[in-house]
Amino acid sequence: MSKHDTTAGRSPHRAGAFDIRTFIAMLIGLYGLVLVVTGLVSTSAADLEKAGGVNVNLWTGIGLLVVAALFQGWAMLRPLVVPEDFDGREDDQHGAG
Repeated sequence: MSKHDTTAGRSPHRAGAFDIRTFIAMLIGLYGLVLVVTGLVSTSAADLEKAGGVNVNLWTGIGLLVVAALFQGWAMLRPLVVPEDFDGREDDQHGAG
């Protein structure tokens, strides 16, 4: 059976917002957004001179936003499918005593 088969007419459950790639995309995107705003608003001539004329905050922020979009796209194109019989508990194979 493939992992996309349905049982009793029910569709497989996807991890959705609880996929770790979504959390990573959100965090990287937030950091990228902060850097883009910082690069646009508070970059001084002295900062640009120290960086050789490159607005490092702006370009790093844009790069992080691109990486965040790639992570979110990956999570959307290849979603994790949670098995129907998964209840969140691990089996205790070693015994308690």
